[in-house]
Amino acid sequence: FLLLTMHSNQDAVEDETSVKTLNMETCGDDTNSSTTPDATKVNNGTESVNDKVVNDLNTIEPLQVGDRGMVLVTWRGGEDSKLQAVVVERRPCDVWKRRNKKRKLQKRTSGLAKEIGGDSTNTNGQAIKDIESMLTGASSPDEELLGLKADEIEYYVHYIDHDRRLDEWISLSKFDLMTIERVGGKTNGGYIEKHSSTKDDAEEEMKKAMTRRTRQTAMKNSHGTELRIGGGNWHSSGDTAGGDPTLALLEREHEEMTKVKNIEKIYMGQWEVEAWYYSPYPEEYSCEEKLFVCEFCLKYCKRKRTYLRHKQECTWRSPPGDEIYREGTDTCNLCVYEIDGKEHRVYCQNLCLLAKLFLDHKNLYYDVDPFNFYVVTETDENGAHIVGYFSKEKQSAEDYNLACILTFPQFQKCGYGKFIISLSYELSKREGKTGSPEKPLSDLGKISYRSYWTHILLTLLDEQKPEDNVQIKELSEMTGIKAEDIISTLQSLNMIKVWKGQHVVYVNQDMITEYKKQGKKIRLCNSKYLTWTPHSQRKKKEK
Repeated sequence: FLLLTMHSNQDAVEDETSVKTLNMETCGDDTNSSTTPDATKVNNGTESVNDKVVNDLNTIEPLQVGDRGMVLVTWRGGEDSKLQAVVVERRPCDVWKRRNKKRKLQKRTSGLAKEIGGDSTNTNGQAIKDIESMLTGASSPDEELLGLKADEIEYYVHYIDHDRRLDEWISLSKFDLMTIERVGGKTNGGYIEKHSSTKDDAEEEMKKAMTRRTRQTAMKNSHGTELRIGGGNWHSSGDTAGGDPTLALLEREHEEMTKVKNIEKIYMGQWEVEAWYYSPYPEEYSCEEKLFVCEFCLKYCKRKRTYLRHKQECTWRSPPGDEIYREGTDTCNLCVYEIDGKEHRVYCQNLCLLAKLFLDHKNLYYDVDPFNFYVVTETDENGAHIVGYFSKEKQSAEDYNLACILTFPQFQKCGYGKFIISLSYELSKREGKTGSPEKPLSDLGKISYRSYWTHILLTLLDEQKPEDNVQIKELSEMTGIKAEDIISTLQSLNMIKVWKGQHVVYVNQDMITEYKKQGKKIRLCNSKYLTWTPHSQRKKKEK
């Protein structure tokens, strides 16, 4: 490729989440609280399409998994609109109240058992078990839905042609009931009169109420496989790609198991953040409405009181590992820590579990040992507050310089994404290599990388003189970006042309001038603040 003259740009768009600041002394613990979805959606006051729907809610059959219909939503910054959604899961509207009540009863009966010395081998123990079973009611999630009316059930919906991070629990009132399409093919707006209930009807309803949790347990038991969290991206290996059929089956099961967010929100530092995706936290933590996470050691707790006690006892004020970057003032610094996944396994596993709440393409079949983690923090007098991170394989045959990248939602729109990307390339340049992110990239990752590559290339081309005749290979060496990524970016900008039978880079100076006028401020890594030596050179020095 030859360099001729200059052209355009592509804006980066980062997604938002509903993030709130909070006072940890007043945030809820065991009480039920409402959740504002990531893409904030509200009812505009028209509960349904007409008064008849409102008056006849009691005659509507409960929606089943697979039913579809139009749902009233309000995208942040937009107007009310309706989107088609499919029901993925169901639960009682008062599910958290039920679960909290059940926990309290179990705690009381457990204390009673200790007082009277009852166990499963004597009469007292059996009596206690009978009382507990009677008080706690339904023994499985399926049974919780029996006998409930349609408006007494919450529905977890996926919006067709939208990312799964927008999936949410909604009430029946959000549906336009006249547009409901039943799994069985009925499309009469949901006005299906209930017939008299019989034992057979109850059994049939029980079969229909197969939930995600039931399917997940069945799949887990059938394969005897525990998914393991790791530091890399999700690799597609379907049959069409010539992958391992067994792994392809596991991937399909993973897709089924992770359809529903198991944790709805986290409390981290001063932030309340809504989760985007499923994360395989231990079973005793994975079915909680909220988790409390220490922003320094990343320990997670189910209860606020446990979390507050941990905060008083935790001595950590920064991530483990070596500080390799520090930029800023005396009161607030931007710092980066390099952490070996093998040396600090628990911290890195906790980091991956936390990150999985906001990443859909996260590999669950690898350990953290083969990865180094680079954690970005904002550091003040109270400590180093985690902002985001990226992971990198210690040895990559494909010359990947980044496996996973995440800026936590409460710190998005602050330029940290571009900083993290530029840091990964700065490390590659220190190693004397070119690099590329591990594929596939998420939708937000693609946008961020394309924006970064566009900015770097247009800025560099603007500094070149026409007579310099810079080659693609030279651009790659100067930027650390692999040649194929440079070519794909230039093609997206329509800067690759055929001239006299060969491909050349066509540069439109007017377009670059227009790009510069936009005055975009992009936070990039400043190499003078980076105190990092490649691992290969460290080994040579040690020898």
